[in-house]
Amino acid sequence: MRAERPRGAAAVRAASRAWGLPRPTHRDVAVERDLRAPMDDGVDLLADRWFPTGAPDAPTVLVRSPYGRRSVVGLVYGRLFAHQGFSVLIQSCRGRYGSGGSFEQPAFAEAADGQATVRWLREQAWFTGALATMGPSYLGYVQWALGIDPPPELRAMVVQVGLHDYRYAVWPGGVFSLETSLGWAQQVTGREHGVAADVPGLLLREHRLARTVGKTPLRERYREATGRRVAFFEDWLEHSEADDPWWDPIDHSAALERIDVPVLLQSGWYDLFLRQTLEQYRTLHSRAVDVHLTVGPWTHLEVNTRGWPTVMAEAVDWLRAAFSGERAGLRARPVRVAELGTAMWRELADWPPPRGRTERWHLQPGGGLAAHEPPDSEPDGYRYDPADPTPSVGGSTLARTAGAKDNRELEARSDVLTYTSTLLEHDIELCGPVSVELWVGSSARSADFFARICDVDPAGRSTNVCDGIRRVGVEELDTPAGEPVPITLDLGATCCRFRRGHRLRLQVSSGAHPRYARNPGTGEPVGSATKLVAADQRVHHEPARPSALLVRVLEPGS
Repeated sequence: MRAERPRGAAAVRAASRAWGLPRPTHRDVAVERDLRAPMDDGVDLLADRWFPTGAPDAPTVLVRSPYGRRSVVGLVYGRLFAHQGFSVLIQSCRGRYGSGGSFEQPAFAEAADGQATVRWLREQAWFTGALATMGPSYLGYVQWALGIDPPPELRAMVVQVGLHDYRYAVWPGGVFSLETSLGWAQQVTGREHGVAADVPGLLLREHRLARTVGKTPLRERYREATGRRVAFFEDWLEHSEADDPWWDPIDHSAALERIDVPVLLQSGWYDLFLRQTLEQYRTLHSRAVDVHLTVGPWTHLEVNTRGWPTVMAEAVDWLRAAFSGERAGLRARPVRVAELGTAMWRELADWPPPRGRTERWHLQPGGGLAAHEPPDSEPDGYRYDPADPTPSVGGSTLARTAGAKDNRELEARSDVLTYTSTLLEHDIELCGPVSVELWVGSSARSADFFARICDVDPAGRSTNVCDGIRRVGVEELDTPAGEPVPITLDLGATCCRFRRGHRLRLQVSSGAHPRYARNPGTGEPVGSATKLVAADQRVHHEPARPSALLVRVLEPGS
């Protein structure tokens, strides 16, 4: 197949400088289009190969994508990395952008297709036997799919905002991730346009999504957003139980126990897959795998926009070190995190940082939050009405509105409780996992509890830091005389400096819609529910039922 020599080398050099990449090592690159790799079931997947001319020993970087091979994906992961001395194969996943087969059930074929692609690579004259993988989001997921049975040629991985467990991504805390799941279904079932979608098309999808998410039953009305039936979305809705074996083939947690090559993990504090990235780091690190972790002040989408100067330069250095065995260009400490509340970066020996202590901040009557235990007090209550669900504001989503936002309007609602510390007398730095232990009750058969910590500045602006949600089912709420039950919510993790004169705030509510599907209050499946029942919720804070926020505080000098 004849290779093309693309134009615009000067523009590429300028882009490399703008995005923080090292100086290109190869001036001239070429591309071979629409290479065909046969899969086990006989379909062919198409790929483009970008490579530096005159460099037959260039190691191969595999990028498998459902978002196209040209446009931004081809430029950033193909052409720019070819100028850095790598032979980059960008392959379209089955059923996408000319590749054979169907994408009706995403994720299920990725492990087998990844293995078949590597077998095809071995037959190519230009393949040197040295292989790495790279890419964000779904492009990170396919790397873990390949890692279920790591090929011997694999030398390194660069996983950016990547998930390995689809079950938890769709049903975090037992609550359906509506906005992300339906938004992604819109994206991958609409017109194929690559990552750089046209703005009118993006706005139209957002409009349809906003118009749809409040209608019931969700299993039928979602089609107003997608314009068609989406089989995988309906399957996601149906398979809600944590132990449902339907998810097992697309849960690649086992890869974390099998990968033994250097892995660079890159994420953001407002990335929807941050929990999975941190799990990947902890598991690999516990096995003494060479793993580095970078977490910036970004959302999922910002990692490969605002974060490009950081993540792409790190990726180049990581791949070069893995292929050459020379680690002189890598940082000394494996963990690098952005400190929210400042413009600082911290390099740490591990995650969570070893030199930290866990503190309990108890919920107090009157909306206080303090280290001392609460006195005897009546529980706080609020009424959650799924017909007027508590809205989502910022946070870890795929929406353009993700990230750190002003929460004051949200906190003024009657269905949101807030617990706030006194003015801080000195800076404190939360660095590590965050959770909350609540004693709760509900008049409903099923209830959701959502909690979030915020940084409140001297002007009163309340900015979200991290959060989490959990569904409390019928079997938990069915207690004698409606007694409250203890629950624990995982709020994720953060590294955030709360300044002197600021306050630490905890929000408690029963949802964040449309980020999460609302709980109808009836115990019915979320996809088929049509009846909406308001619920009276209670949060207890007394010596016998001491609800508390648990944070990890970094010790000075860490």
